[in-house]
Parts: sequence; C-alpha cells; structure tokens
Amino acid sequence: MNLKDKKLLKAAITAVGGYVPDTILSNEDLEKMVDTNDAWITSRTGIKERRILKEPGKATSYLAIQAVNDLISKKNLDTSTIDLVIVATITPDIHVAATAAYVASTIGAVNAFAYDLNAACSGFLYGMSTAASHISSGRYKKILLIGADKMSSIVDYTDRDTCIIFGDGGGAVLFEPSTNDYGWEDEYFRSNGTERMSLRIKAGGSLHPTTKDSFAQGDHNIYQDGKAVFKYAVSEMANAAEEIMKRNALDGNTIDYLVPHQANKRIVDATSKRLNLNQEKVLMNIERYGNTTAATLPLLLNDYESKFKKGDKLIFAAFGGGFTWGAAHLTWAY
Repeated sequence: MNLKDKKLLKAAITAVGGYVPDTILSNEDLEKMVDTNDAWITSRTGIKERRILKEPGKATSYLAIQAVNDLISKKNLDTSTIDLVIVATITPDIHVAATAAYVASTIGAVNAFAYDLNAACSGFLYGMSTAASHISSGRYKKILLIGADKMSSIVDYTDRDTCIIFGDGGGAVLFEPSTNDYGWEDEYFRSNGTERMSLRIKAGGSLHPTTKDSFAQGDHNIYQDGKAVFKYAVSEMANAAEEIMKRNALDGNTIDYLVPHQANKRIVDATSKRLNLNQEKVLMNIERYGNTTAATLPLLLNDYESKFKKGDKLIFAAFGGGFTWGAAHLTWAY
C-alpha cells in the first residue's frame, strides 16, 4: 500500500548515531589467514578493511548501546521518554531473550517495551517500516530503532568466501512524529523463502538442532552461495528501488541520495546505474566497514548526516538472507 493513499501521522527520523569497534581487520591481515589478496578482495567486493569487536564478553548489545549513546549525546535525549526499542540483528546476544530488552534496560529506557527483528541484511529497512507504522498509529511518540550485528561471531575465518565480507558495527535512529510533513513516504518490500538455503546458518534452529556433529562440521557459521546471492541481489535491489521511484514520480535528478545496503560495491554500482544516478548521490562506506548486515544503513546515515539537508529525498534499498529485499522513500526532516 502506498502510504499516500491514507491520511496517516507521518514518522520522521530526528536523530542518528553509530559505532564501530577500534580493531581493524585489513585485507592484508586476511592474506595471512586464507588464500586471498588485497587486489582480489577489492575488485570483487570494494572492501579494504572491516572492524572487529574482539574484547571478551562484548556482544551485539555492546555495539547497539554504543551507537545509542552516540545518538543520545547528539540529541540530548531523555531515555525515559522512549516508548519502544527495536533491535534489528541476526546475531543476538543469546537465544530466546531479546537483545533489545537488554539494550533498553541498560540505556535507561524504563518506560519502553522492546523486541528484536530478524530479516538479515534487510532487517534495518524492515525495522524502519515497523517504527514508522508504530508512530503513524498515534500510540507512540519516540521509537529507537537499532541495527547491530557482531558478524565476527558467526564467521569462519578459514572460509575465504565469507570472512572477507563481514564486519561488526551498530547504528541507531530515533523516529518521532513529523513536525514539518517530512519523513517516511513509501515502501516496497518482498521476500522469497524458497531461496533461504543460499544464505544461512544451517545449525542451531529447530530444523537442525545443535549437536556435536554440527559443531564439528562448522554448521554454526554463516554460509553463502555467492553466485546465487549476487545474481538475485543485483536484480531485486534495483527492481525494488526502481519501483519505489516510479510510484513516487522520482528520477535520477529529483533523488538527492541513494542509501544502499553495503553488501558488495558491484551490487551498489549496478543499482545506481539502473537508477541513472550520479555517483556523488550514492552513499558508500563499505571500503572501511565491510558488510555489517543490519548496521549498514544506519551507519551510512551516521557517516553522512552532515551532508543531509531538510527536504532531501532519500531512497533506501537492501537485500538479505531469507531472501528478503525492498526499497523505501524518506524525506529528511532536519
């Protein structure tokens, strides 16, 4: 449904924050671990380095809390006024207990309820829709949406197909009712569960419970069929972004920025070419962070926040495991 078809209370992003760990894992470091090299990684992915959370006892919640603290410091936010905390992640601290609940309690969001959202690399984008819908309902005034993943906890660093891609990080945004009619405009989301085995962790769920053999076989690490994922992502990210532009009468001239999931530079380049966008309108930080899964979109917003002007038209696009994908249109509100 096009949000313009109904008179809804519009939701706007009013603050952003981000965090990446200090430890850098460069392509040169990976050359010492697996059969690869800097030139190959850079040409295939666009990644030069990624950040890794190495300290014992620090998990996804730590990344999320640090990102929130950055947002709080910039917004001077009273956390007791937050109504809801959503954490988009595929690397929760522990199973069953929501990481979001722990984050909310730790930051002092004592009047909020909290839950996790899992849509892999599309998680934050789907979370934006969820947060905007909660705001539009009129029941909630301040929603903290966080994308955070400690991908190093599920990567096999002997598998050169995946260890070159992923990094750790967290980002956060605050959604509030719009005061100037800028904010969440429209969304177009899709999924295809028949392709779920192309990008997944095999063991640990109800289909393949944890066993001694599952550990021995490395079934608790992330696996990706790179060719299948690349082909699908190139096509569907561009299709979704093109659809959202068409529905909102936008083109390469009227869009101010494309905010794409940072999975692979070649995928982003293919999407921007399809949309006929100048490169200065395409936001990128994959060279420094790699693919931080649910954190890529908020980290882009945090890194480029100073460039945005009130009224700028942003197109978001993402593709993730499941398969899940989509695009959205947001007008920057501050």
